[in-house]
Formats: sequence, C-alpha cells, structure tokens
Amino acid sequence: MTPPIRVLLVDDQALLRSAFRVLVDSETDMEVVGEAADGAQAVELARSTRADVVLMDIRMPGTDGLAATRLISADPELTGVRVVMLTTFEVDEYVVQSLRAGASGFLGKGAEPDELLAAIRIAAAGEALLSPAATKGLIATFLAQGGGSGGGEGARATEYSERLSALTGREREVLVLVAGGHSNDEIAERLAVSPLTVKTHVNRAMAKLGARDRAQLVVIAYESGLVRPRAE
Repeated sequence: MTPPIRVLLVDDQALLRSAFRVLVDSETDMEVVGEAADGAQAVELARSTRADVVLMDIRMPGTDGLAATRLISADPELTGVRVVMLTTFEVDEYVVQSLRAGASGFLGKGAEPDELLAAIRIAAAGEALLSPAATKGLIATFLAQGGGSGGGEGARATEYSERLSALTGREREVLVLVAGGHSNDEIAERLAVSPLTVKTHVNRAMAKLGARDRAQLVVIAYESGLVRPRAE
C-alpha cells in the first residue's frame, strides 16, 4: 500500500491553516504532518516531519515564504521536499522569485478545493505546477522584472548558458516547448514521438541543467536566453 502524501501547512493565518487541514485530512491518500506560522518554523518542521509537500504562504512576518523555500531547496537532506507557493493572486511580483528560490509551482489562495488537492498530488509526483496559463503569467512577470539581466542574475544566465551546451538538439527543442507551457502530451504530438520519450528528454535536461523540476526548467530557459519572452 502506498503511504499517504505528507503535507506541511505554512501560513500565518490559523483559520486558513485549519481549513486546509480539514480538506487535506479528508483525503485517504494524504495527511497533514505539521503546521507552521512562519518560514523559520516551516524549515524546522520540513526537517523533522519529512514532509513530501509544503504548502507555503509567500507573505508572512519574520522569515517569509521565499526565504524559507530557499533554505529548504539548499538543504541536501530535503531534496525530496516539494514546495507549492500560495499566493493571493495566481501571478504576482513574487512568482518568478518563488520559482528561482526552488518552488515547484504556485497556487492562488482562491483556488477550488479540488485544485488544491490536485496541486498536492502533482507536486508529490515530482511534476511542476505550471499550467500554460500560469506559464504565460510567469513570462509576463519575468518581462516586467527585466528578465535575467544584471548583477548576480547575469552571472547565473552565463552559468545556465554554459550548461545548455551539454544538451542535445532534441533536448533543447523540448526545453523550448516546456518553456512555452506545453504538456508532455502536447510536445509529443508536435514532435511525433511518444509522451514517454518526451518525459525522458525532460528528465535528462533537468539532470544536465541541475533543475529540481519542470518549473525550474522554465526559469532556466528564460534566464539563459534560450527563450526570449515577447510582450503581447
């Protein structure tokens, strides 16, 4: 029997955490293993509870969700932990920062219960919570922030560009389509290959680029300059 998905709830609003707990614990394939009111406590509980998925609020007093996500992503003992950022709006000024910090995706706090539960399952499976619509919003936010230019971001872009040289032509092609918000099935149809073949290319690209998941691939594609967003 597959063990339930272990979920950690992080939000400074106790009432919201309680609502999430009731929803998550009502499912047979997942359970809440802890609650945190700030980022610092979230990092501690991520280590002690060995949560599979962390639902992380971005805006919190003290250590916020971005800082906590960076700490979780940088901890080699927590490589299996997936962070889903909770935002007031599906796309806001923190989306790009949250993905750069290592989040697997983001979800609006106004999402329907079924959407939240699906997000937990998607993240636990190692997939990224980036729908085509969300990716489109991410690109728009990336544009508004000036992409990956300047300072440390410029250095990161150079590093990613160097890693891209290790990709095969087909892997680069798949990466461009992933950055466009296309699913594996859609990419398979475009390239006339099987979804399994696409998944293999995606996994190899992640390994070569040091990406945790699909969400990180999207950020790398734009920061490296492989894909350049166009304003509509």
